[in-house]
Amino acid sequence: MTSTTGTTGTTGTACPHCGWPDHAEPFQVVSRHATAAGSTVWTRCGCGSLQVRAVDEHGMRVMSRSRPADVPAPGGR
Repeated sequence: MTSTTGTTGTTGTACPHCGWPDHAEPFQVVSRHATAAGSTVWTRCGCGSLQVRAVDEHGMRVMSRSRPADVPAPGGR
Protein backbone atom coordinates (compact mmCIF):
# COMPACT_ATOMS: atom_id res chain seq x y z
CA MET A 1 0.00 0.00 0.00
CA THR A 2 1.16 3.52 -0.64
CA SER A 3 1.32 6.23 2.00
CA THR A 4 -1.48 6.94 4.40
CA THR A 5 -3.07 10.22 5.41
CA GLY A 6 -3.73 12.02 8.65
CA THR A 7 -7.25 10.57 8.84
CA THR A 8 -5.96 7.17 9.90
CA GLY A 9 -7.80 5.48 12.76
CA THR A 10 -10.66 7.93 13.05
CA THR A 11 -14.41 7.82 12.65
CA GLY A 12 -16.72 10.49 11.36
CA THR A 13 -14.25 11.63 8.74
CA ALA A 14 -14.17 11.59 4.98
CA CYS A 15 -11.77 10.51 2.28
CA PRO A 16 -9.19 13.30 1.92
CA HIS A 17 -8.96 12.62 -1.81
CA CYS A 18 -12.62 12.83 -2.85
CA GLY A 19 -14.64 13.69 0.28
CA TRP A 20 -16.70 10.47 0.40
CA PRO A 21 -17.83 10.02 4.05
CA ASP A 22 -16.14 7.15 5.88
CA HIS A 23 -19.44 6.11 7.49
CA ALA A 24 -21.11 5.71 4.07
CA GLU A 25 -21.13 2.42 2.20
CA PRO A 26 -17.76 1.81 0.53
CA PHE A 27 -17.64 1.89 -3.24
CA GLN A 28 -16.27 -1.68 -3.34
CA VAL A 29 -15.52 -4.32 -0.70
CA VAL A 30 -12.27 -6.00 -1.75
CA SER A 31 -12.09 -8.58 1.05
CA ARG A 32 -13.38 -9.27 4.55
CA HIS A 33 -11.54 -11.22 7.26
CA ALA A 34 -12.73 -12.31 10.71
CA THR A 35 -10.54 -11.32 13.67
CA ALA A 36 -10.76 -12.08 17.38
CA ALA A 37 -12.27 -8.63 17.98
CA GLY A 38 -14.59 -8.46 14.95
CA SER A 39 -13.44 -8.13 11.36
CA THR A 40 -11.03 -6.36 9.04
CA VAL A 41 -12.53 -5.11 5.80
CA TRP A 42 -10.45 -3.97 2.83
CA THR A 43 -12.43 -1.51 0.72
CA ARG A 44 -11.85 0.71 -2.28
CA CYS A 45 -13.26 4.23 -2.33
CA GLY A 46 -14.85 5.61 -5.51
CA CYS A 47 -11.66 7.62 -6.13
CA GLY A 48 -9.52 4.46 -6.01
CA SER A 49 -8.09 4.85 -2.51
CA LEU A 50 -7.63 1.46 -0.79
CA GLN A 51 -8.79 1.44 2.85
CA VAL A 52 -8.39 -0.95 5.76
CA ARG A 53 -11.39 -0.79 8.10
CA ALA A 54 -11.64 -2.37 11.54
CA VAL A 55 -15.17 -3.37 12.55
CA ASP A 56 -15.78 -4.35 16.17
CA GLU A 57 -18.14 -3.70 19.09
CA HIS A 58 -17.14 -0.02 18.99
CA GLY A 59 -18.21 0.39 15.36
CA MET A 60 -16.17 0.96 12.20
CA ARG A 61 -12.98 2.98 11.83
CA VAL A 62 -10.60 3.47 8.94
CA MET A 63 -7.20 2.24 10.10
CA SER A 64 -5.23 3.09 6.97
CA ARG A 65 -5.82 4.41 3.48
CA SER A 66 -3.74 4.87 0.35
CA ARG A 67 -3.70 7.55 -2.28
CA PRO A 68 -5.81 6.87 -5.35
CA ALA A 69 -3.91 4.70 -7.82
CA ASP A 70 -3.59 7.46 -10.42
CA VAL A 71 -2.12 10.07 -8.03
CA PRO A 72 1.68 10.12 -8.19
CA ALA A 73 3.59 9.88 -4.93
CA PRO A 74 5.60 12.88 -3.74
CA GLY A 75 8.96 12.78 -5.47
CA GLY A 76 7.53 11.04 -8.54
CA ARG A 77 7.31 7.52 -7.13
